[in-house]
Amino acid sequence: MSGHEQARMLLLLVRKDLNALYEDEPFVWVEIQEQVNRDELRYILDPADVMGPDYPSETFRVLKDKEMKAFGEYRTFRLVLDAWDRLERGELPASFT
Repeated sequence: MSGHEQARMLLLLVRKDLNALYEDEPFVWVEIQEQVNRDELRYILDPADVMGPDYPSETFRVLKDKEMKAFGEYRTFRLVLDAWDRLERGELPASFT
């Protein structure tokens, strides 16, 4: 599975979880883009990437550590931001099915 396919699968899984939280109104990715910008998404994924390496907050430390060990990079960070960028360029549909 390519990195783009993995990113799409990750977004589908996140969307499924978010739809479960918002049963009354299906979650639409365009709404995320209207409420969160790319830097805020970077902060959600890795606060130190935005605030600097000495920033004391972490969000996905175990995931990041495992991916750094397995892949030599925080792959989820790269794939999610890549999918975000593709969504902004209109290369992905705003709503996944």
